[in-house]
Parts: sequence; C-alpha cells; structure tokens
Amino acid sequence: MQKTGLVAATALITGNLVGAGILGLPINTGLAGLGPSMLAILAGAGLMYLSASILGDEAARNRSETFDYPSMYEALLGKTGKWIAMAANLLILYGLLTAYFTGGAKILASLFGMESRLSLVMLLFSLPLIALTSINLSFLARLNTLFIAVLALLFAALLALGAGHVQVKNMAYMDWRYLPATLPIIITAFHFHNIIPTISTSLAWDRTQYRKAVFWGMALAFAMNGLWILVGIGVIPLTGENSLLSSWETNMPATVPMAFHLQSQTFTLCALAFALVAISTSFLANGLGLQNFIRDLLTNTFHIESRSLVLALTFLPPLAIALVYPDIFLKALDLVGGVGIVILFGLLPLLIALRDPNRSRVVRGICVLAFSFALAILAMEILQEAGLLRLRPWVEYYKIDF
Repeated sequence: MQKTGLVAATALITGNLVGAGILGLPINTGLAGLGPSMLAILAGAGLMYLSASILGDEAARNRSETFDYPSMYEALLGKTGKWIAMAANLLILYGLLTAYFTGGAKILASLFGMESRLSLVMLLFSLPLIALTSINLSFLARLNTLFIAVLALLFAALLALGAGHVQVKNMAYMDWRYLPATLPIIITAFHFHNIIPTISTSLAWDRTQYRKAVFWGMALAFAMNGLWILVGIGVIPLTGENSLLSSWETNMPATVPMAFHLQSQTFTLCALAFALVAISTSFLANGLGLQNFIRDLLTNTFHIESRSLVLALTFLPPLAIALVYPDIFLKALDLVGGVGIVILFGLLPLLIALRDPNRSRVVRGICVLAFSFALAILAMEILQEAGLLRLRPWVEYYKIDF
C-alpha cells in the first residue's frame, strides 16, 4: 500500500511539473546555450528540492488536512509573513493564469493564421477553460488525470519526432552572461509546491516516503526538461525567422518555431495538442487553487460569501491583463518565478529553516547559500522589471547564426 502511494505521489509531482513552464524553457535557456542551461536547471531544481523538503517537514509536523501556507507562515513568521505569503501567492496564481491565456492564444493564432485576431482567439480559448475550472471537483480530478496521461504520451512523441532534426552545431553556442536571466523560468518549471500538503497527507506524513516521492518526481521532470531543452536548442536556430531570438522577442512558446522548422504535420498536431494539454492541465490546477484562495480570503477576512464574486475575482483580472498585453507569455512566467515563487517557496521556507535551532550546522550552511541564491534571483528580476538592469542575449547584438 505504501509503495503504491509512493508511486502515485511521484507521478502527481511529475505531472504538475510538466506544465506550461516547459513550453518556454527552450526559448529562454537556448539563448544562454546548452551547457549553461543544464547548469542552471540543476541549480534551480536543487533550490526547489531544498525548499520542498523544508515545507514537507512543516506539513508533517503540523499533521493537518487543512494545512495552508499563509497560516503556516503566520505561525512561524508572524503577521508580516502571512501577508507576504498571500501577496506572493496572488502574484503566482494571477501570473500563471495570464501566461496560460496568452500562451494558448498565441499557439492557436499561429496555427490558424489568425495573429491579427488574437483577442478573439484568446476569448475562444479561455472561456471553455474557465467553465471547466468552475464545475464539479470530482469530474475535474478525473479530467486532470486523463490530461497528465495524454501529456506524457504526446511529450514522448514530440521528442521522438524532433530528435531526428537536431543540429549538433547548435549545441556549440554559449552565453554565460545571459545565464542569470534563465533562472526565473527554470524556477517556474520546477514549481509544484502548492500540492505539497496534498502529497504529505496522502503519504500519512511519512517524511522518508515524502522525500523519496519529491526526489524521484523532480528527477523525472529534470530528465524531461533536459531532453526538451536539448531537442529545442537542436531544432530551433539562434537567429532568423522563427528562431530562438525572434521567439524570445515575441514571447512565443517553443512548440511554434519547432513546428515551423520541422515542417511535419504529425509534429505540428502533436505540438499543438501537447501545448494545449500542458496549459489546460496547469490552468485547471492553478485556477482551482486561486478560486479556493480567494474564497477563503473573502469569507475569513471580508466576511463575504458570493460564488459569482469569487469567479469574477479569479478569472477577470488575468484575462483583462492578457487581452491588454497579449505578448506577455514568457515575461509572465519570468515574473512568477523570479518574484512570486522565489519569495513564497524559496526565501520564506529557507528563513524558517534558518530560524530552526534543531537544524544541523551543515544544513544551516546549505540554507544560507540557497537563501543568497534565491535573494539574488529576486533582486535580478526586480531590477530588470524596474528597468535598472538589462540582461539581453549576446546573439541579439552580434546576429551570429550557427
């Protein structure tokens, strides 16, 4: 029974990790090059594994099926910790929904040649997802399980179809100066922490089993992300039409330029299905999470109970942002990872670990390094958003095409 639970928990973690973030990985990381990208995803995955371990310990210590992060941070870090956590969680969830709206619309508009009618495409794509996220929870859970199974099959098909078109010469390019700019989207791609309470509860708060599930779940996702980056960099040229650079400039998901260069109808259909299923899977999970968060906020803080208001506050703000800024897909993922996730699932958990007198000196030393790393990512993203720092790919200026 325990082994079955471990396998199920591992699969759930991997399924949550293979979401919309993976669609942007080859674009952002490809502009740093394959070697730097592999180093960056190793560092990013390590940071997220450490924070997941800390949060799993707290969930096991709490042993409550109603465990939630704002309450945990309030108990350990005071009212300030609670409000910082709530603000970061809103940024994560609103940012992700905005990215899903814009990413899905971009993919469909590109496929059907409707770039000039992007707002209409976005509405046609978004409204069914909103409706699905607002219906029966048991049906939603079954649908999400089906989506994850389909996602795995489509991902394997994309790798098989793309592998034969990989250009080894593309692997030679490296831009170490641009490497820091890849970290926010990598953090987003290794974010599954919202389901940690569910995972911990399903494993009866067994810390050993929990760590095994997180390790193997993240290891599978690491392999999938690494292979996807390898194929993406190998297939998509650095510059030119439908290149890494042009896709970065237009905030385009990686499946669009890959389909253009492979000129395979099978790949195009698989890429379309994969992208839409990846976005839909992530949307269902995060849309439901945002609904619950806003419902709790309205009920417990403002003493308001209104399902229509919950739905309006959940979906209208990100949809409005997406309609006004339709080219925000990669930027939204960067902001989510570099600010929201780094604060809520990076800095705050590490701060908890550093304040725990029961942690060994070695663990505390590792946490100090990880805290400094997370703080550097946050500072870099804030400086970039404020226009005080410009991390741009070297190839943009030199226009070198391998």
